[in-house]
Amino acid sequence: MTDSSHAKVPSRQRKRFPGISSRAYEHPADRSALVALRKLSGFDTVFKALSGLLPERSLRLLFLSDSVRVSDAQFTHLNTMLRDACYVLDLEKVPAMYVAQDPRPNAMCIGLDEPIIVVTTGLVELLDEEEMRAVVGHEVGHALSGHSVYRTILLFLTNLALKIAWIPLGNVAIMAIVTALREWFRKSELSADRAGLLVGQDLQASMRGLMKIAGGNHLHEMNVDAFLQQAEEYEAGGDLRDSVLKILNVLPRSHPFTTVRAAELKKWAESRDYQRIMDGHYPRRTEDNDTSVTDSIRESASHYAETVRTSKDPLMKLVGDIAGGAGDLGGKLRDRFTGGNGGGSDSGGTKGGA
Repeated sequence: MTDSSHAKVPSRQRKRFPGISSRAYEHPADRSALVALRKLSGFDTVFKALSGLLPERSLRLLFLSDSVRVSDAQFTHLNTMLRDACYVLDLEKVPAMYVAQDPRPNAMCIGLDEPIIVVTTGLVELLDEEEMRAVVGHEVGHALSGHSVYRTILLFLTNLALKIAWIPLGNVAIMAIVTALREWFRKSELSADRAGLLVGQDLQASMRGLMKIAGGNHLHEMNVDAFLQQAEEYEAGGDLRDSVLKILNVLPRSHPFTTVRAAELKKWAESRDYQRIMDGHYPRRTEDNDTSVTDSIRESASHYAETVRTSKDPLMKLVGDIAGGAGDLGGKLRDRFTGGNGGGSDSGGTKGGA
């Protein structure tokens, strides 16, 4: 990247968060699981023992030998962003970072003992300085939360499932674990998006980056409001058949859909939680050991209950009706699947989407 491109970035002061705990930005479902695991006696020992079985050492050698390591001498602008992200989130040990040749825009944070960050050339070429800053902050957020451990295990189990696909029961058991880990990791991506916003402190840049990942380098053809409208239409549109298809579509993915990520991040940026962090009121790492697992699980359950209550998705609305003891559930179920309005038996009645 040239000096002229750096000159286009407005000079501005960004806030730093000394001693911030990852609990400050973690999605409730992600946070409750992490808090529970951190409380498990011998958790670190077990996963360090697993490191001999996982391909971590091989991956490190692969990136070292066949990618470009970010440093003061190579991809210096990325190195500056990485150090800055670690400074803002107060991550003392800066992870190693590599640029891998791949036209597909992607980034990941992996590793058991020491996380490493990998970004593809497709991503570096796609994003501008501030958009890339949010991505680097996203990956540093993964490192601070310890997500790299679970990403590495997910990669290992996915590869294992492919190797033992010929063993029916073995494959089913492994895929059940993979499916659970993917659901967890999708929530961790929402957490990391929040970390990226805390680092970049530019919501529009975060939005632009997500739009580019979805639609390529054609910003002049895209609009943030219209992009967010897609997320609303995706959530509310269709009937129960579409709700089921949404679930099936997302199950094999490690990331939530891009429009959904954008909508979730905007919602969090407008929340009181985000403003409190920006005002300097956030949980500290020194308090992590005192965190209650029960309270974290309760917060997660409360979040899901609120999601069901406020969701416009037909299936979630039906779940809310059932939880609320709504009558004529058979009729509601039939109407949601068929798109009927359940307004009565009159043959002249109109039909509409749920």
